[in-house]
Amino acid sequence: MSSNLVGIQPMATAENAVIRLNARDNVAIARVNLSQGQRVLADGAEVLARTQIPIGHKLAIAPIAAGDVVLRYAEIIGRAKAAIAPGDHVHTHNLSFEEFEMAYQFPDVELAVPTPLEPLPRIQAYLRGDGRAGTRNYVAVVAASNCAAHAAELIAASFGKDDLPPNVDGVVAFAHGEGCAHSIGADTEQLHRVVAGVLDHPNVAGAILLGLGCEVNQIDAYLPPGAMRTEHIVAMTLQDAGGTRATVEAGVRAVREHFERIRAMERRELPASHIMLGLQCGGSDSFSGITANPALGHASDLLAAIGASAILAETPEIFGAEHLLVRRSRNRETAEKLLQCIRAYKTYLNRFTGSFDDNPSPGNKEGGLTTILEKSLGAVAKSGTSPLMQVLEYAERITSPGLCFMNTPGYDPVSLTGLASGGSNVMAFTTGRGSASGNPIVPVIKIATNTPMYERMRDNMDVNAGRIMDGTATVEAIGQEIFDFTLEVASGRRTAAEQFGHREFVPWRIGPVL
Repeated sequence: MSSNLVGIQPMATAENAVIRLNARDNVAIARVNLSQGQRVLADGAEVLARTQIPIGHKLAIAPIAAGDVVLRYAEIIGRAKAAIAPGDHVHTHNLSFEEFEMAYQFPDVELAVPTPLEPLPRIQAYLRGDGRAGTRNYVAVVAASNCAAHAAELIAASFGKDDLPPNVDGVVAFAHGEGCAHSIGADTEQLHRVVAGVLDHPNVAGAILLGLGCEVNQIDAYLPPGAMRTEHIVAMTLQDAGGTRATVEAGVRAVREHFERIRAMERRELPASHIMLGLQCGGSDSFSGITANPALGHASDLLAAIGASAILAETPEIFGAEHLLVRRSRNRETAEKLLQCIRAYKTYLNRFTGSFDDNPSPGNKEGGLTTILEKSLGAVAKSGTSPLMQVLEYAERITSPGLCFMNTPGYDPVSLTGLASGGSNVMAFTTGRGSASGNPIVPVIKIATNTPMYERMRDNMDVNAGRIMDGTATVEAIGQEIFDFTLEVASGRRTAAEQFGHREFVPWRIGPVL
């Protein structure tokens, strides 16, 4: 098996060639590529690798009988398909997924919203009328359906950097493939939340809303009765405006009208409690749960302590680790709502004869992750240790400080879209294989789990959490670095994804195409 983590590797000895994450674990993680016969020490016990084991993959450090569970993080990640001897490579060939019965420990007391620690750090951001803070100042050109997507792109493309007022970050198109041929109900309601969340996002100073005119997702659903504009939104359809050319001309005029109003807006000093940090992982590897995710979890705890919000997402990637969040929920109601997200997602998968264990991608597996249970246990580390205060549906408005959870797919652009529409004004994205995704209006901070990938994709990465594996930094130090970097980004510092112009926007369609 090949690995993209070859190249720059940390120096290793028998004592530090593998990482045992918990004394109960019967596997350890290869910190470097291990050769056949290589001697390693796991908590003082000597093991000889019985085969080549790629960096990030699992090495058995104790005998595991066929049918016995395999433990990582002191949690079950699967069951042995056959007998596994110490020194064996543990992966898809001998480790199987199984859906285990969970024993949930529900909270028996109501947790109060914690009082923010003083003094609060400050950011420079745009204060909006509803009290939220914009970390950017965009004009959004939003298509209500795919039928208006091209016109939205033409309007946005009419404005280059030299055409923008100094305090406008850009004119960006929200083009997508949805908006018509939907089943009326949950699917259309969800799309409405997505589009409404963009139009009303704290990073959007003004918006143009475009429709074709006859689609399911009608533009009047986003405006007061009988109105085609508000101070914040100018709406039009191609059919009423006279076609593509006339719509583009009208849209360009409307953008310039927004410019005149926006010119007076300035960044001002605000408490950092205005930050709503979306948490995402993608292109994960085995080191995600050892370096970047725990470090981001520490940063999430620092944000929760000052009254800011950190929003965990990706329902398929908490499956098998949801019990850890249940016991941290602010009350029984919050815990039950989280479990309902799991149950509903399972029903959704069953419609298509799918499984949560379909989630680990080929890249995830090449990076050392074997089952969704293992992946989820590492992914949940992004949430830190703070109480779970709120559970949200996809693209639902974030209203609580502290740790929140949003029901999204694990697919990165779809999950980022939901987090953004819910109001996240900064997002942090950990990656081990390397991901370049961004968002049209929300800055996305990229955090590398390992140094080889960080060096290979340096232009796409903002923070190297691989230094934890290298032994040159601690989880807490990298977590503080992520926290400090988030404050800078909220105040205007550009992320790598922004510099490259990554603007992925993919709403989640949950029903059939009619």
